[in-house]
Amino acid sequence: MTPARCDMATVAEIAEKICGQLTGDGSSQVTGLAGVRDSSASELTFLSNPRYADDIPATSAAAVIVDSAWQGECPVPVIRVKDVEKAFAQAIALFAPPPVAAVIGVHATAVVADDVVLGANTSVGAHCVIEAGATVGENTVVSAGCYLAQGTVIGSDCMLYPHVSTREGTRIGDRAIIHNGVVLGSDGYGFIPEEKDGKVTITKIQHTGIVDIGNDVEIGANVTIDRARFGKTRIGNNVKIDNLVHIAHNVTIGDNSGVVAQVGISGSTTVGSRVILWGQAGIAGHLNIGDDAVVGAQAGVTKDVEPGSYVTGYPAMAHDKAAKAHAGLMRIPHLKKRIIALEERIKELEERG
Repeated sequence: MTPARCDMATVAEIAEKICGQLTGDGSSQVTGLAGVRDSSASELTFLSNPRYADDIPATSAAAVIVDSAWQGECPVPVIRVKDVEKAFAQAIALFAPPPVAAVIGVHATAVVADDVVLGANTSVGAHCVIEAGATVGENTVVSAGCYLAQGTVIGSDCMLYPHVSTREGTRIGDRAIIHNGVVLGSDGYGFIPEEKDGKVTITKIQHTGIVDIGNDVEIGANVTIDRARFGKTRIGNNVKIDNLVHIAHNVTIGDNSGVVAQVGISGSTTVGSRVILWGQAGIAGHLNIGDDAVVGAQAGVTKDVEPGSYVTGYPAMAHDKAAKAHAGLMRIPHLKKRIIALEERIKELEERG
C-alpha cells in the first residue's frame, strides 16, 4: 500500500514509511526527490543502476535509497531496502501533487448521441464526440477531444486522456489508463494483390472484428491497436504498453505482459502471459511467443519463441547464442587482417621457391 501523501518529512519518517533500514542521521527534512547527480540537501535520491554508483560519494542528497546488500561509500544517510525501484516509487508517491480532479458531467461543447449510456460520476470533456450505442462506465473520465465510435464500451474507473479514438465496437475493461493520441480499432494491413488486365492491383480486405481490452491495462501515447479482420484483437488483463507501439489485427497478448516503446507486432501473433517485449523489437506474423518469455531490444523475431526463453538479435535466437554470434562478427576485421598477413607470407614463401 502506498503511504499517505505529504509535503515534507524527515529522512527517518520516510524510511519508516517505505519499510527501509536507516543508517545515519534521520533528522534532515525532505521536500522532494531527484536523480543522484542532481539532488540537493532537501531531496531524496536512489541507487538502482550500478552505473551511477560512482556518483554516490559526491552526492548532496538528504539521503540515498540503496539495496540492502549495498556496501559502497556514501557521505549522507542511506536507507536500505529489499527493492529499490519499488521503494523509490513509494517515496515519489509521498510527494506527488494531488491528481487533477475531473469535472463531473458532460461539457457543453461535447456531442453525445441520445442513446449513449453514461455511468454515475462520469466526466466527458470539451469537444468530445460519443456516437450511438456507446457505453461509458461509472467514474470514468473521457478527456477533451476524444472520439468514441458506435458501440464502444468502456468500463468503470477508466482514464482516457485527450484525443483518444476508438473505432466501432471497441471494448475496454475497468480501470484502464489510455494516454494521448491512442487509436483503438483502426483497420490493419489487410490487402490482397490481384492481377487485372495485366496489371497488379491491391484489393482491401474488410475488417469486421473488434479490439477487446482487459481490466487494469495501461496504454501509452500514440499507440495503435488494429481491429481484427474477424473476431478479436485481444489485450489481456494488467498488460502495460509503452508509447509508440503498433499491434496489428488479430494479435492476442496474455495477462501481465509488458510491451516497451516502438515494438511492432504483426498480425495473428499470440503473445503469452508475463511476457516482456523490449524496445523496438519486431515480431513477425502468425507466431507464438510463449509464457514468461523475454524478447530483447531491437530483436527481430521470425519464428516461435519457447516459454521462459530470452531471445535477442536478428534473427532472434537464444541470448547466449546471439551474444557469441555477435562477438564473432566483431572479430571479422581482425581476422581479415590476419588473412591478408597470411596471404602475404604464403606469397613470400612461394617466391622463395
